[in-house]
Amino acid sequence: MKIILCGKGGSGKSTLAALLARAYAAHGKNVLVIDSDESNFGLHKQLGMELPEDFTQYFGHKKGIFQDGAQDVFDGGWHLEDIPEGYCSRSGSIRLMVIGKIHDAGEGCACAMGALAKIFLEHLVLRDDEIVIVDTEAGVEHFGRGVDQYADAILMVADPSFESIQLSGKICEMGRSFSKPVYIVVNRATEAQFAWMKDHMPNPEAVIARVPMDDDVFLAGMKGEAITKELSGIETILEKL
Repeated sequence: MKIILCGKGGSGKSTLAALLARAYAAHGKNVLVIDSDESNFGLHKQLGMELPEDFTQYFGHKKGIFQDGAQDVFDGGWHLEDIPEGYCSRSGSIRLMVIGKIHDAGEGCACAMGALAKIFLEHLVLRDDEIVIVDTEAGVEHFGRGVDQYADAILMVADPSFESIQLSGKICEMGRSFSKPVYIVVNRATEAQFAWMKDHMPNPEAVIARVPMDDDVFLAGMKGEAITKELSGIETILEKL
């Protein structure tokens, strides 16, 4: 299964990606986490891994992705073991792949990263015991690029905010346009906040779980340390998916 995590900035997508990856691995799955957020430099720390080389560099540079023949490398489909050495970090049964980052001022936009994420997901072939978790950039640009059409499920992470409530309706709408199921996880919310949000969301039937605020997880993320603690709500997400 290919799962795309989305939501507004600061909602906790990367934290949930790390927690879900560890939970799936504990259930015997081989997990690939794809970091497709060009501005996030912390997901590898939450997974306790080294930062691999940007996958855009496999094509020499970002512009190389758009050159004639560049996409031919994916012909026939790729499996997890086909990811070239150096472009994937690994810890046990969890792999981490980074699509690309903006490293320098003036280097250009993130269009190449979005295009590469879409192409890679389209051609990635999974076996029954394999899970892909894609941590996207904040907002909905990946929907505009069509990345989400190659997911099996879209998981929105919503924090207790007016912005998340409003965004949830748009994400459900765009998910339906791709005929993809959309699930909503309310992150860092009290029981009272969770109940209020469900009552005021445009698509309350899409809400599947609440993940409470946890000081240990928050502190680990702030320090750039691996997140290893198990949180309530994570197993519920796995069961629903």
